[in-house]
Amino acid sequence: VSQLPGVMNAFSGLQSEVVKDGALSAKTKGIMMVGIAVALRCEYCISKHVSEAVRLGATREEIMEAVSTAILMTGGPAIAYGSAVVLKNLDELGI
Repeated sequence: VSQLPGVMNAFSGLQSEVVKDGALSAKTKGIMMVGIAVALRCEYCISKHVSEAVRLGATREEIMEAVSTAILMTGGPAIAYGSAVVLKNLDELGI
């Protein structure tokens, strides 16, 4: 994506604005993004958002609860991504 610096700068600015503390804390938004990444079945997104949620102070239990919400909303595919991909990332982070 280095070939699209304008797009990436704009996206980065949007992300910074959305993720900052507001009515919802940055940590809560980070946890939500894990659930959304699982629902979308995006391994790259899962890796990034699990790591970011942990950096913002999310616990393994909080992250897995977000995964359970994704499973409810999307069914079987979320079970595979939530149990395999998210857990692999949490294990790699030592959480």
